[in-house]
Amino acid sequence: MIASVLHPHNLSIALKRVITNGGVSGIDGMNVSDLKRYSIKYRTDLVNSIYTQKYRCSAIKGINIPKARGKTRLLGVPTVIDRWLQQAVNQQLSLHFEINFEGESYGFRPKKNLQQAVLKSQSYINEGFQDIVDIDLKSFFDEVPHYKVLQLIYNKISCDTTLWLIRKWIQAAIVINDRLYKRRKGLPQGSPLSPLLSNILLDQLDKCLKNKGYNFVRYADDFSIYTKSKSLARKIGNEVYVFLRDHLDLPINKSKSGIRRPINFTILGYGFTAIYKKGK
Repeated sequence: MIASVLHPHNLSIALKRVITNGGVSGIDGMNVSDLKRYSIKYRTDLVNSIYTQKYRCSAIKGINIPKARGKTRLLGVPTVIDRWLQQAVNQQLSLHFEINFEGESYGFRPKKNLQQAVLKSQSYINEGFQDIVDIDLKSFFDEVPHYKVLQLIYNKISCDTTLWLIRKWIQAAIVINDRLYKRRKGLPQGSPLSPLLSNILLDQLDKCLKNKGYNFVRYADDFSIYTKSKSLARKIGNEVYVFLRDHLDLPINKSKSGIRRPINFTILGYGFTAIYKKGK
């Protein structure tokens, strides 16, 4: 697979996408506007360093961005060079995984979006599935176990050099306020590769729910399951908790998880309200 990743055409497409996406510079200070000039001068050397496994990725720059209620979220921003290479890997890796992802997964996928996820949730509710299992994964992107993701990728592509590259990136240290921190788990939010890796891991949950015939919606780490009774919802909630703990090594946030009715349920920032009209 590494030959496809490093093919000039694939690298050229990745370069254009990274430049189009923009974003801040990483710890080396290189701007996106400098990337094209860099690629012309050093692409051959960069490709050779990957083939010989002498390539050294840079540490990630940690940036805290504000959230609601005065909280912050830590973004991990790779250098633009690493973003370019990660985008190249992402383009080829998705060809192997995307075709087998479940239709109920809407986040970071071609021809899928947030609105579709919300409308699917609404359709379940309108069909009478109004006891909803709402599970919040505790700091998902900080908790992703590296070994699980790498094993799933290896099972599909068996390319040692590609695995070596991905391992380098997801284990790269992060710089926060001029201090360097090692990372033994988690995916950096801000990496072109992280959304795909998160879908690769959580697709295991999708397939578990699909095989059991459950109605569900997932957008990245935000997912909900729709049932017609509170007792069934409670049973499914317990099943999912055990599956996440034992099979994916992921913790849930118990204080933010529970059984909801539509009136007190939100999905991706949207809430629901009843319309008391005949035939509605």
